Amino acid sequence: MRSSTLWATEAGAPARSTARTTSTSTPSFARCPVTTRAGASVFDGSGDFFSVQSITSAFPRPGYPGRMNHHLRGPQLPPSRGPLSAAVTGYLGGTGPLPRPAAAEDADPYGDDLQLALYLCYELHYRGFAGVGPDREWDPELLRVRGALERRFLSALRADTPVHDSLDDALGALLVEPVEGAGVSHFLRDEGELWHLREYAALRSLYHLKEADPHAWVLPRLWGRAKAAMAAVEFDEFGGGRAERVHARLFADLMTDLDLDPAYGRYLDAAPAPMLAVVNLMSLFGLHRELRGALVGHFAEVEITSSPGSRRLAEAMRRTGAGPAAEFFYDEHVEADAVHEQVVRHDVIGGLLEEEPELAGDIAFGIDATEYLEDRLARRLLSDWRAGRSSLRTALSGEMAHTS
Repeated sequence: MRSSTLWATEAGAPARSTARTTSTSTPSFARCPVTTRAGASVFDGSGDFFSVQSITSAFPRPGYPGRMNHHLRGPQLPPSRGPLSAAVTGYLGGTGPLPRPAAAEDADPYGDDLQLALYLCYELHYRGFAGVGPDREWDPELLRVRGALERRFLSALRADTPVHDSLDDALGALLVEPVEGAGVSHFLRDEGELWHLREYAALRSLYHLKEADPHAWVLPRLWGRAKAAMAAVEFDEFGGGRAERVHARLFADLMTDLDLDPAYGRYLDAAPAPMLAVVNLMSLFGLHRELRGALVGHFAEVEITSSPGSRRLAEAMRRTGAGPAAEFFYDEHVEADAVHEQVVRHDVIGGLLEEEPELAGDIAFGIDATEYLEDRLARRLLSDWRAGRSSLRTALSGEMAHTS
């Protein structure tokens, strides 16, 4: 495959690394070349944007199953998990009143009931639910309840999230990987079985089937260099103008390879609260202009950590024979996100801080809160899997479903 070596630096600006280091100290940002596929979305040596094209120039690969049909309708309302989610579900279904906003004050901010109730409110801003009218998206009473749920969740995050002293420290920590990793992607690469990969894909489908959608909300809230760079990365996430390359579409193909139903929202009822919280966080940040810095921080965490994790997941897919579409999704993210990482750090964050330097703390909080919730999810998954049990609330159908 033809590649080109490009300097992803601006004259007089600190250079950016292309991969996370394996030391335990903050890496230096020494000038280094960026190797990527020809036509990738990057900035040239002067810092000027010169092209926006999809990273996936070799799509489809030999053996890739090609176009697949995927459902586009909103899912059915899921079963409730407590009084808050029961009341929200009943209201959306036209069978009961909303809960009192004050009821959120006593709920577990990370528990199934509050997280599902909040997820239901947020999903109205995406595809909604079957049988629920689109006017519910801006229902003032529902928004009042959503606000109470958000305040409970956000206040808990601000109290519980371990925070770095500065944005530089938060970004530096993302660029350092331990030599002996023990996270979910390490487990799946080294010892994961096909049923682990199916569960992981079912859970991650809550985000990946709307990949990059929550981050698009930040675009009208940015300006200048930050806006242009964010739009460039989002353009790649949405397939570079080609529907078959949209990352959400690629993930649906991955699900088909794994004998999973790629229908949007299909596995909402199977997802435990830690997974709901991960997805709710980006919706929380995206829907509030005052949290635009936190959303940029969230996006930075996703893009910076994606490439090495995706490499391990691609190896897991190959080792277990998951299928060509399953391999392709993560192979694509290895290269695409190595480029996106640099653009986000230097041009999205750098450009935003040029315009609004007071948002540095919010960006750091977005990074740290994302790490905190991802760590909670990882502990849940690894605890279940190492004990030989499913991490899902409801069993997957199909011959590969795991039963303990």
